[in-house]
Amino acid sequence: MFRDVRVAALSFKPVKLDLKGNADRLEEMFREAAASGAELAVAPEGVLEGYVVNEIIDGEIPPEVMNRVSLTMRSPVIGRFRELARSLNMCLAFGLAERIGGEVYNCAIFLDHRGRLRGKYHKMQLAEGHHRSWWFNRLGRQSRAFDTPFGRAGMVICNDRWNPDIARIPVLDGARYLLIPSFGSTARAQDRAVLARARENGVPIVEANVGVTLIVSKGEIVALSRKQTAITYGTIAIPAPPSHRNRDRHERGFLAWRRREMPLRYRDRMRRSRQDRKTVEVGHDAKGRLIEKD
Repeated sequence: MFRDVRVAALSFKPVKLDLKGNADRLEEMFREAAASGAELAVAPEGVLEGYVVNEIIDGEIPPEVMNRVSLTMRSPVIGRFRELARSLNMCLAFGLAERIGGEVYNCAIFLDHRGRLRGKYHKMQLAEGHHRSWWFNRLGRQSRAFDTPFGRAGMVICNDRWNPDIARIPVLDGARYLLIPSFGSTARAQDRAVLARARENGVPIVEANVGVTLIVSKGEIVALSRKQTAITYGTIAIPAPPSHRNRDRHERGFLAWRRREMPLRYRDRMRRSRQDRKTVEVGHDAKGRLIEKD
């Protein structure tokens, strides 16, 4: 048993530190996705502030700037997208820098079609490593699945996708599909990593990366784009959660299909058998040896 959901994976390169400009661009693309019939749209990691952690580490941007572009969940910018989700009747997932007290986390959130915050995740594996002095880039502490209109979901962020254990955690908590906001490698190796996470866990995945958008369903890539600015559409088949009821319904569906399929296969097999069967005449050659006659 599966539930089909039309999804959109967004890609565009946000401008560093341009919170308003990036929010405007993101809203524009969300509106386009909704107009094309998407029920869920996913945008990249750090799409609002422009993912500036590496510039801070390299000394190109002072750390204090993060206080200006990071957001709390009560921020008017978050409120803007909650209202947008409600007006579009579409679920939204995207990345941002979240400020909690005096610390900042690489965060992804899920807003449902009524504008409710259903899920929030802090990145747990950082490509750049971690130091206790990096208040502007704290490590996430846990990953949990959350309820959505399409079933329970989980999120991982960019570098997390390379680690099978991180993707496995929300699935063991009941997630039936995974979302991956990213701002990193666009090499084909990352495609293989996402595909592996989907196959290992038996769930569909939607990845929105800057420069590659990827949708995986039933263990296969159903949509892929390597354009830096793009909206990629696809349909994911979200599996029903394990239960005796769903087990029995799925089994009944298979048995109904089998009743129709087996007679068709039988007739086809017998037809091929008749075509392949040959009548062979037996005789003897001049020396009396047994031979087959054409």
